[in-house]
Amino acid sequence: MSGKKRRVLVVGGGAAGMMAAIAAAGAGAQVLLFEKNEKLGKKIYITGKGRCNFTNACSPEEFPGYVSTNPKFLYSSFGRFNNEDVIRFFEESGMKTKAERGGRMFPVSDHASDVTGALARRMRELGVAVHLSSPVRELVLDSAGERVCGLVLGDGSRQEGDAVIVATGGLSYPSTGSDGDGYRFAEKAGLAVKEQYPSLVPMTTLEADAAQMQGLSLRNAGVRILDGKKVLYSGFGEMMFTHFGVTGPLILTASSVIRKPWKHDTLRMEIDLKPALTEAQLDARLVREFETGANKQLRNVLGTLLPAKMIPVIIARSGISPEKPAHDISREERRRLLGLLKCLPYTLTGTRGFAEAIITNGGVSVRGINPGTMEAKTVKGLYFAGEVLDVDAQTGGFNLQIAWSTGHAAGIAAAQPVQDAI
Repeated sequence: MSGKKRRVLVVGGGAAGMMAAIAAAGAGAQVLLFEKNEKLGKKIYITGKGRCNFTNACSPEEFPGYVSTNPKFLYSSFGRFNNEDVIRFFEESGMKTKAERGGRMFPVSDHASDVTGALARRMRELGVAVHLSSPVRELVLDSAGERVCGLVLGDGSRQEGDAVIVATGGLSYPSTGSDGDGYRFAEKAGLAVKEQYPSLVPMTTLEADAAQMQGLSLRNAGVRILDGKKVLYSGFGEMMFTHFGVTGPLILTASSVIRKPWKHDTLRMEIDLKPALTEAQLDARLVREFETGANKQLRNVLGTLLPAKMIPVIIARSGISPEKPAHDISREERRRLLGLLKCLPYTLTGTRGFAEAIITNGGVSVRGINPGTMEAKTVKGLYFAGEVLDVDAQTGGFNLQIAWSTGHAAGIAAAQPVQDAI
């Protein structure tokens, strides 16, 4: 029965699942999508602070450099459906787009709902049958466990299918329904699943004085994170202090790059508060400030160099009295202040949990997945796409691009007519 129209079942109505459904239906398959939530794209609605940074406008050649885990696995799927293709897809679907700082792409409207709306429209046009509030309990495999045959839904009913695409997301933002179902499905099918960690996530510090600066944002800071003498991350940009430690774009990106370092030890973070100045230039600036405000107390002189919330912290770390007049500051004390301004150290003790993580690091091992089709190597007709896979990237639209590329690849492959049936 060569050329039979495929019946494709998609588990998950997020970014990867919707794109997979669109690709499969566009390639001629009958597609049914099952989403446990009451609406599609629940996580899309909260990405980019509700604006949805849906991809990045970097050159396709640069893209792999922003992928933190298993970038080579994406070469095939990204090569066939890259960021330029995604921008074109949304434009052609009636959503106007715009580029912002760092190549971040957004809907012109600044409404994440436009992204979900464009995907939902395309699914309707292609005849995808969307079933909301329809959790999937388990996969149905043949007796040998070598082929997927369908799904069992939460109500116990069974859906037959020629192919199943698992696009259930990871563990981040569990309020959106991400609870690890996909990992359970993969393990039942005999696939290896890598341990999961929160990624693109705030970090906790040992030092309590971070909490004194809660809410303080540094727009132009330099950050280095070290494991002993080894530099794990170095970056420049925006970060913020919180009641538990640090967050902001620099910190989130760092968490993705260094990934899971918390098993054995702490890490050292060094903040350069004046990265635009060399030590010599900053020392000269301190000398000038102390000469100009010779009779002022130290805490008042530093007001020209530091945000108000940070002054007590820097002075406490320096061991100098805040009331000490500037003209009495010794050369050694000035050098201590200089050292803190160029290298304010913190001890990183870990990350916050999945509830605050943008994405999940870990998941279905890519060693068991065909990178061109997203099909499991050992189970025919079973595909995985999106965050459920052990692939993740830095912040800036790159993780949603992974969802689009892998979802598209899975959908196209799952829709291919059956050639081995008799």
